[in-house]
Amino acid sequence: MSLLKKAAEFKTFLVRTWALSLPYFKSEEKWKARALLASIIGLNLGFVYTLVLFNEWNRFFYDALQEKNYPVFLEQLLRYTVLAFIYIIIAVYKFYLTQQLEIRWRAWMTRHYVKRWLGHQVYYHLELTRYAQLAPDQSPDNPDQRVQEDLNLFTTRTVSLSMELLNAVVTFISFVGILWALSGEFTFNWGGTEFAIPGFMLWVAILYCAVGTVLTHYVGRKLIPLNYEQQRREADFRHHLVRVREYSEAIALDRGEAVENQQLKLRFDHVLRNYLQLIDAKKRLTMFTSTFYQASSVFPFLVAAPRFFSGAIQLGAMMQIASAFSRVQDSLSWFIDNYDNLAAWRATTDRLTHFEAAIVAASRPAKLHHEPGNGSGLQVSNLSLDLPTGSRLLAHTALQVRAGDSILLRGPSGSGKSTLFRALAGIWPLASGHVTLPASSMFIPQHPYFPNASLRDALAYPEAAGNYDEETLKQALREALLPQLVDQLDVIDAWGQKLSGGELQRLALARVFLKKPAWIFADEATSALDEEAEKTLYRKLIELVKAGNGAIVSIAHRQTVAAFHDHTWTLEKSSDESVARFELKQA
Repeated sequence: MSLLKKAAEFKTFLVRTWALSLPYFKSEEKWKARALLASIIGLNLGFVYTLVLFNEWNRFFYDALQEKNYPVFLEQLLRYTVLAFIYIIIAVYKFYLTQQLEIRWRAWMTRHYVKRWLGHQVYYHLELTRYAQLAPDQSPDNPDQRVQEDLNLFTTRTVSLSMELLNAVVTFISFVGILWALSGEFTFNWGGTEFAIPGFMLWVAILYCAVGTVLTHYVGRKLIPLNYEQQRREADFRHHLVRVREYSEAIALDRGEAVENQQLKLRFDHVLRNYLQLIDAKKRLTMFTSTFYQASSVFPFLVAAPRFFSGAIQLGAMMQIASAFSRVQDSLSWFIDNYDNLAAWRATTDRLTHFEAAIVAASRPAKLHHEPGNGSGLQVSNLSLDLPTGSRLLAHTALQVRAGDSILLRGPSGSGKSTLFRALAGIWPLASGHVTLPASSMFIPQHPYFPNASLRDALAYPEAAGNYDEETLKQALREALLPQLVDQLDVIDAWGQKLSGGELQRLALARVFLKKPAWIFADEATSALDEEAEKTLYRKLIELVKAGNGAIVSIAHRQTVAAFHDHTWTLEKSSDESVARFELKQA
């Protein structure tokens, strides 16, 4: 890769990092954020100034030791005590305010990203479109990790690395003059001509750190991609563990433990393989940086020793030179010190910028114009549906449902019945056309969701349970043939796992009886029920929509369900598959 291309990529990375960082400091919390940042910067400047005073103290203290000047020795001990007290106060509050900024920044970014992720069904759209519409390196895998872990790492490392960089710059500016003045001139003969290099120790420190920085990047350059890959593989392993927990009953019934064990072993092997490469890369980097710092601890003494032994400088001046050299060398070694952290921070930032790009892509306005109606009926015109693979499912379809209608939607598996329902609900992103949906509508999905909460909260979801009185909640359960749950309204449990498939479907229907919508769209809502229970509940659904002057549209394969519907829509293979895979026949 050419140097210009690397520079362009680095510039793009900085722009994206700035775009991630800036919103918090322009948000509703901007004054608190800016005040904290200004305070931390001020404390860091004060911290560096105390180091300058300590450097000056070195000369007076060691000169007093060399000259055996006891009064000056005591005076410098007192001065050290005062400086140490100031140093400790600054260090404590620098730590405290830095932690405050990090947690406040993380809290704001977490709320910001959770709101955007949940807004406009972005969380749902990402799962559908991540492989079809985004570049592979922008695939928004494991958004839970991005929000929980990556935001934490980003805010923590951005604050710490930027403050350490500020310290390094200010330290260099503060000590470069001191080291220049203390270094004196280095003279040597070349071809009979005498040359003098002023500030020799400063140039040595700069050259020493420049060589170390280049070699550090050469040794540790593999850490960035390895850190990125490690985070991805760890998230993938954790995600599969969660899936085993969520589908524990199905896995147990299938006796799938051996397969899941193999899958988990495979994913952990990927984690382990990458981690071993990461350890190997860190080992090489640690070997180099340890050698670099061990050499730097005696290097200034070796360079300054000839002047000390010649009597040109005293012990105090030599210690001050060594201290100033160490400070300059430390400031110039910021890149070397933080290379491992920079690699991890770069990987985290890349993951967040890809997540940001995915959210922006998934938040683009849909081509489907969806609006609430006045209750007169469902109107659909020019509706086209696409699959995430890019193929067209339906093309330019028109539909109409009037009050009093009862319609059964049929078709072979995979023909797009549920996808059509999603488009009618306005959540399918790969759709175009126009849909007018009656306001009092409710969709019953194949796999209803129930939060791990009290039964009353699960029943009223997503509304607050307080919107309904006790008797209304109990009556909804009775109507859904769940009298055994009437006394468990305040029991907190994982209802989605505790109840059987049939009970979950009846609980979903209890929501319908609780909220009493006029228009119902049921997707295999009774497929797990026995025929008698199915007949009883469908009669109640029909009575409900008739009472509300609405209609019902159902997806079902059973003939018993068909008996409750007056009209049938059938998805059939299209005669011209170049236009669409299926076409809708209405009868």
